[in-house]
This record gives sequence, C-alpha cells and structure tokens, in this order.
Amino acid sequence: MRVFLISIVSILLSFSVFSAEKNLRAYLDTKQFYAPGIGNYVEFHLQFVGYSVQYRPLDNGLIGDIGVKLEITQYGKTVQSSAYRLETPFMKDSIVEDFYDLKRIALTPGEYEYTLELFDVNSEADPLSVTQSIVVDDFSNALSISDIEVAEFASKGDESSPFYKSGYNLIPRLSTFYPQELNTLPVYFEIYNSTDLEDQVFGIKQTVTNADTGNEVEELTVFSKHDAGDVVPFLRKIDLTNVGTGKYILEYTIINRNMIELSKQSYEFERSNDLQQNYSTTDIILDPQFQSSITNDSIGFYLESLIPISKANGVRNIIAISKSRNEEEARRYIQMFWNMTAPDNPYEAWMSYKAQVLLVERQFANNFQEGFETDRGRVYLQYGSPSNMIQNLNSPNEYPYEIWRYDKIGRFSNKRFVFYNPDLTNNAFRLLHSDMVGELKNPAWPRELTKRTSTNGNVDDPNAGSSDSWGGNADDMMKQF
Repeated sequence: MRVFLISIVSILLSFSVFSAEKNLRAYLDTKQFYAPGIGNYVEFHLQFVGYSVQYRPLDNGLIGDIGVKLEITQYGKTVQSSAYRLETPFMKDSIVEDFYDLKRIALTPGEYEYTLELFDVNSEADPLSVTQSIVVDDFSNALSISDIEVAEFASKGDESSPFYKSGYNLIPRLSTFYPQELNTLPVYFEIYNSTDLEDQVFGIKQTVTNADTGNEVEELTVFSKHDAGDVVPFLRKIDLTNVGTGKYILEYTIINRNMIELSKQSYEFERSNDLQQNYSTTDIILDPQFQSSITNDSIGFYLESLIPISKANGVRNIIAISKSRNEEEARRYIQMFWNMTAPDNPYEAWMSYKAQVLLVERQFANNFQEGFETDRGRVYLQYGSPSNMIQNLNSPNEYPYEIWRYDKIGRFSNKRFVFYNPDLTNNAFRLLHSDMVGELKNPAWPRELTKRTSTNGNVDDPNAGSSDSWGGNADDMMKQF
C-alpha cells in the first residue's frame, strides 16, 4: 500500500504543499485484490480535495471536470493505459466537499511503474503528475489475504456502483489518522484459496497492537470462524472508542484448527483520543536531587511548562493542581510525569526538558505569556528545534512572519509551520497554518498574512483576494522551503 498527496510535483507519503494559487490537489492510494477467472488486479483510489477544483455554475450549483490519465509500464513498455474525464458531484449552495474515484486494472504478478496525470478542465493550471513503482503480488495459488481496505463509508451495495465489491459499496478512506471524533474503523479484505485447506474451515484472528509499546489492546483481540471458499470477503467495523492516542498496527491472521498461523496482513494507523485517566502521586518518593532543581518560586511555572507535551487528560490534571496551589502536590506530579515519561532516566530527561523550557522563555515570552504558552514555544517543546527557519519581520505587504520546517517529526517528513504577528508588538507570534497532522490547517493563510491589503476570498479559492505586491514573498518562500 502506498498513499501520496499529489501536487505540482510528486511527493512522498506524508508531504503536503502550500499554494496561494488555485491548484488541484488529490490523494492516491493503491490496493491489490484477486478475482477467479480474471487474476490479480490493482485498485487505484483517488480522493480529490473539493476546494482545490475550479467549478463552473450549473442550475444554481457548481460542477467541475477532471481529466485523468493513467499509464502502467513494465521494463519501459506500456502494458495498460486509461484516459477519461471525470465529472465531479453536483455541489449545492456553494458547499464543496471532497469526492472520490476508483479504477481497477488487471495486472499479472511482477514489478511495474505507473504514471498518473490529473488536470482540471476548467483551470489553466499545469497538470499534476506522479510516477511510482509498484510490485503486484501473486494471490492465485497459495492461501493469502488481499490488502486491507479501510472504508470511509460502507453499505450494502449494487453492482452499478464503481465502488461495489462482494455485495458492498466501499468508499475508501485514504487517511490513516483517526481523531477522537471518529470512533469506527470499517475494514474490508478478502481471503483467497482457502478451499485448499484440509478442514475446509479456518479462523481469523484480529489484533490491535500499540506500535510504540508492543502491548495489545486486549478488548479488540477477536477470533472468528469461516467456511472455505475461492474468495471469502470479510467486513468488520472496529470500535476505537477506548483506543487511546498512539500509533497502532491492526493485524489479521489466518489460523487452522491447531492455531497454526497460515497467512497475515496488517494495516497501520494513528489515533488521537485522550482518555480520562485518574492519577495518584501518593506512592511517589520525592528525590532530593530532582526536587532541588525546582525552586519554591518556580513550582507553578515548571508544572505548567509540562502542558505542551501532555495529553488532554494530563493538561486537565495540571490545571487542577495549579488552581489548588498545592506546592507539594505539584512537586509530586512533576516527578511522577517524568517517572512515567522516561522511567530509565527521569532526572536526566527532566533536566534536558527544563533547559528547553528556559530557552523558549528567553526567545518567545512576551508581556502576557510565558514562553511555553506561546504557539512558537509550544511547537518547539512538542516537536523540538526546527530543521530550518525563514523569518521576515519587515515585509511591506505582510505581517511579520516565520516559517519553520521540520525534516522529520516522528514518522512524518517535511512538515512546516507558519507563524505571524498581526498585533505588530509584544513578540506575540501566532500559529497561522501547518501541514502537520493534528495542527491548525488554514488554506487561506496567504490572504490572512496580507490581510491589511487584501480582500476576502471565496469558497472556490480562499486566497482569491490576496494581493501580489513588491516584497510580499511568503508564499513563494513556502513553495521553495
């Protein structure tokens, strides 16, 4: 499985692109399946970002047209190609939403390269193009599991839909991030060649494992029994309500009567869901060395400095302790936090973080905020020092701004943050836009940055009112950064 965000240039899994122009944006995913009598085939899933399309008026609404060209080559020779025009769904009342497309292409097992080109028929912008390699697996002989497809929507289907498969209409979900508001994960896959099993029956074991700790989410470990068949479709909705924040691996394993594992398939996802947890500091034995690093007049400061790196329930605990003004409880909580965060060396981890807090205080504090309370301070403490930074404090057309780039944040690459100071005083820079998962996303950030000299945008182009003037180069810098 490979997921890409397509823009003017091809980019990697977690990259994204900022642009003030009306450029088409789309996500691409590939999934592999098998059908008896047809063979192996690849599904190319496309999710188009609704606001990035140029629409034309139609019957008191909007409609757009996208050109799609897909070419698949092997050893430099074209083996499959497809070109078609896709009409967007009818958008009523100027409300534009993302929309989807799916293309199935039969391919024999082997290594291929495909090139996908997209262009907006109603726009003069250059076509988008991405070229990637793909290895098609052989599902025809041995017992095997298809790729796991996660659905944005799943329902009983009809064969007239391009998203129909094995009795279901499956609208694919291309994002692997599941926020707290999204508590259901519908998964679909197929099992092939189970009729070769001696018992003509098999089991499927489902596990969800925290990728960082290796611990299984026990309540989601499920076994099910199935009859053999040439193709056995499997659809299940997983309840994520009690799955806390973290990175997880969803794995399905085919087992026989003797619990011997025969085949596996997995899917990785990220969850944001801070569950309410009670804390207790009664068992904390205060370490004199640890506590001597916190003076009496700085207890509240250092307690609240943990907020940028705490989960939501932790933030609630910190605020409650801060309001109580219980200094001993604050000391116990700070030490407990680092005992849990870095159990092997809590004191060293705390002293390293403390140094960062003091650095942030010197650089980002202002007349009404501590350094860790500012957006720049919070981002610095949460993600570390940026790999590179652009600063412009004297643009004639733009508010003072900074653009931070991180080469790596965990498993994410090339993430950027735009800060600006619309008050023009107090060093009070605010986060305006970021392409990091879970951070503020503002497609109209170029217009906001030039708001003194720009007018409002519109639903088709949030930056339509942005003015081009001498010295206004933040968007150009972002594209090159």
